Amino acid sequence: MDEVRQEDGFAGESGAAKVKERLQKRNQARIEDAERRKEEKESRCVAEEKDEYFSKTFSRERELIEELLSGCCGADRAEATQRLEEAAARTVQLQKFLSDSVLFLTQYELRQSQAALQKLQTSLAETREKALPKKKFAFRARSKAADKVSAASPEAASPAAASGEVDGAAASEQCGFSNMDKEFLTKTSEEIQKRDMLLTHLSNCRVRLFGSPSTLHLKHIDNCEILCGPVSSSVFVDHCRNSTLGFPCQQLRTHNTTDTQVYLHVTSRAIIEDCRGVSFAPFSWSYPTLDEDYSVSGLDRDRNNWSQVDDFNWLAAGTPSPNWSVIPEEDRKTSWDP
Repeated sequence: MDEVRQEDGFAGESGAAKVKERLQKRNQARIEDAERRKEEKESRCVAEEKDEYFSKTFSRERELIEELLSGCCGADRAEATQRLEEAAARTVQLQKFLSDSVLFLTQYELRQSQAALQKLQTSLAETREKALPKKKFAFRARSKAADKVSAASPEAASPAAASGEVDGAAASEQCGFSNMDKEFLTKTSEEIQKRDMLLTHLSNCRVRLFGSPSTLHLKHIDNCEILCGPVSSSVFVDHCRNSTLGFPCQQLRTHNTTDTQVYLHVTSRAIIEDCRGVSFAPFSWSYPTLDEDYSVSGLDRDRNNWSQVDDFNWLAAGTPSPNWSVIPEEDRKTSWDP
C-alpha cells in the first residue's frame, strides 16, 4: 500500500514538472513572438523613414540643380561657368546618393529616380552647349590635327601638341565630337578627366577616349566603334545602330538602339528601352593608364553586372527579353587596336 502511494506521488511530481515545462515553453514562445513583432514593426518604421528621407533629399537636390541650370540662361560667361561646375558636382553626388539607396527602394521608385537623373544629366550637357558655345572652327582644326597624331600612335596625342591649335578656354568648356564621318577620333586623359563627354551624329568613326569622364552621352551613332575609359557615373545611349561600344560605368541607360554590341563593366544594372538586337559581353579593352583611370572613377572593379539587363519594354516575368542577348564567348572581340 505504501509502495502504491509512493508511486502515485512520483507520478504526480512528474506530471507537475511536465505541466510547468509546457507553461515555460509557451511563455517563451509568446515572448519570442512579441519580440519578432516588435522587430518587424521597427523594421517597417526604419524602411518608411529611409524612403521618406530619400524622396525629400532627392527632390530637394534635383530642384537645386535645375535652378542652377535655369540660371545659366542670360548669365555672363563667368557666372554660367560657375553654375555649370556646381551643377555637375551636385549631379555626381546625386548619382552616388541614388546608388547608395538602391537596396531599400522599390523598382518603381528606382526607375523614376533613374529617369529623373538621366533628364538632369542630359539637361546639363545641353545647357553647357548653349551657355558656353565652343569656337567651332578652332575645335575642328584641333580635332583633325590631333586625329592625325593619334592615327599614328594614340599614346602620342599629348595635350601639349593639341594646345597650340585651340583656345584653352574653349577646350575646357566642353568635351566631345559631333557631325563627323569616317574619322579616327581620340581624347587624352588630361582632356576628358572628370568632364561630361558628348558624342553626337557620328557615322563610320572609330573613337578612343583615354581617361575617366564624369558622364558619357552617345546620341545618333551609326556604324561606329567607340571605346571609353571608366565613367564615374552614367552612360546614356540614344539612337545608336550597327555599332560596337565598350566602357566601364556605374549605370547604363540605352534607348532607341538596334543591332549594337556593348562590352560592359557596370556596377548597378544595365537598362534598355525601345531597343532590339542589343548584345552584351564583359568590357575587354585595355590601355596603359586604365588602372589609374579606374582609381579616379571610384568604380569597384570586382563588381560587374554586365549580364544583368533590365528591359523596360519586357514585363513578362520568368521569360527572357527577346531584345537583348549575351555575346557567345567564341564571338567576343578581344583585340581592339593594331
